[in-house]
Amino acid sequence: MNAAVVHNFDAPPSYGDFETPVPLGNEVRVSMRAAALSHLVKAQASGKHYSAHAHLPLVPGVDGAGVLEDGRRVFVAFPRAPFGTMAEQTVVARDLCADIPDDVDDVTAAAAGNPGMSSWAALTERARFVAGESVLINGATGTSGRLAIQIAKHFGAKRIVVTGRNAKSERALRSLGADAFVPLDQSRDALIQLFQDEIVRGSVRVVLDYLWGESAERLIAAISGVGSRIAGERVRFVQLGSLGGHVISLPAAALRSSGLELMGSGLGSVSNQRLVAIIGEMLRVLGSARMTIDAEPVPLTDVADAWERKLPRRIVFTV
Repeated sequence: MNAAVVHNFDAPPSYGDFETPVPLGNEVRVSMRAAALSHLVKAQASGKHYSAHAHLPLVPGVDGAGVLEDGRRVFVAFPRAPFGTMAEQTVVARDLCADIPDDVDDVTAAAAGNPGMSSWAALTERARFVAGESVLINGATGTSGRLAIQIAKHFGAKRIVVTGRNAKSERALRSLGADAFVPLDQSRDALIQLFQDEIVRGSVRVVLDYLWGESAERLIAAISGVGSRIAGERVRFVQLGSLGGHVISLPAAALRSSGLELMGSGLGSVSNQRLVAIIGEMLRVLGSARMTIDAEPVPLTDVADAWERKLPRRIVFTV
């Protein structure tokens, strides 16, 4: 079959021939139609993600939209390695498929699945979000952050605070439902003060962090500075991505002096079956809630050229 194939962890995949997968046990065969290029997919294809397959060659792609042999349109995830979703066919466990509703096309489903799952799972499974609470999204200018704004709004967030380095994105983020924008390109003390003002004034109870690194350190400093002689309010800090750095400095006092609760959300903290079910839940309301995601369909034959392309929209490879 034709597929994108990774022959070298240090090079983009190329379009070529790969072994056609055969379903085993409880697996089903999926004829793929669309698969998105995400940070997770790139990290796995470079061998740098903790869930990466160690042996080459392999087909990249962790999820996407396809058709089962019975004709059902489904979103599928976590195919059996080395058969990723960026191919004409893949194989996945039967319980790792979620139906795609008629009002969602294949490209939109593929584009929204992974980024939508990140915030949906973080809010429902990890933070146990309650309608009426306020949310701060650290790193909201990307695809995942923009969808997180819409999902938090869908769940009834009272106030949504977002951060980003590009101040030009503020208007677009507010149009999606953000109530306040905090620019990250300022001094340490100024940023901590702004974060502290938003956490106190807006009663932020959940932080969705797509960045980690210095901005996360500033946020934690702001939260730990809120405590006093009375117990600090609980703030559930959910770690989702590390575009700003992979490690931080975490003072022990930050946890002792506040209501800060650190947790993560991703592969391993929520089961694969539950993550796929969450994507199904999100796809069912995507149209009625008028959530939007910018996607750029690209033929899979162009995978090598498009792999490193920088676009404001999510690249979705079509088969």
